[in-house]
Amino acid sequence: MERFLENTIIFDHPLIAHKVTHLRDVHTGSKEFCELVTELTMLMGYEALRDMPTKNIMVQAPLRTFESPVLAEDFTIVPILRAGLGMVDGLRALCPTAKVGHIGLYRDEETLEAKQYYFKLPVDVASGEAIIVDPALATGATALKAVEMLKSAGCEHIKIMCIFSSATGIKLIHDKFPEVPIYTAAYSDEPLNEKGYIYTAAGDAGDRVCGTVSYKP
Repeated sequence: MERFLENTIIFDHPLIAHKVTHLRDVHTGSKEFCELVTELTMLMGYEALRDMPTKNIMVQAPLRTFESPVLAEDFTIVPILRAGLGMVDGLRALCPTAKVGHIGLYRDEETLEAKQYYFKLPVDVASGEAIIVDPALATGATALKAVEMLKSAGCEHIKIMCIFSSATGIKLIHDKFPEVPIYTAAYSDEPLNEKGYIYTAAGDAGDRVCGTVSYKP
């Protein structure tokens, strides 16, 4: 395995692979696309949240009272606008008390650099884990910028969740922040196209989530 993949979790579950295939399909409409993104985020979130700290509380069960674990702290979901919004509901379905921050970034079509236009986080974001969500980690520029912004806000425990990822993007993150784990449903080691897109991904996920572009022939 390449060294830059050492902190990347690539899912190999058949149900995840099945749903990823339907995301890629140009015939998948906006409604189904959004549903698939939510379902995939839930499936990935089960593993991404595995190491969340817990604490014991007293619970009154039908037969007796005893100590049982609950999450010790909330975490913050940080979608990169706008495509990342499609992944918020999947994680919130697992943990409705999770807070949500927002990072607005767009990619300069000529330089492929990330440009910021919005940044809003919960006041206590640094007290728990922050999970950056974005359907695609292609060039890695927006994810890298998001990590830098969270670090500047005092966040020490950061994860990235993406459905599609490339060797280019993962290597960029690993070179700068090797401690940040990446969870991905589909990985490609092919070069990106001239616009910085992953050939085997789903096109512009933001457009497909919002229904502003159709790839149907």
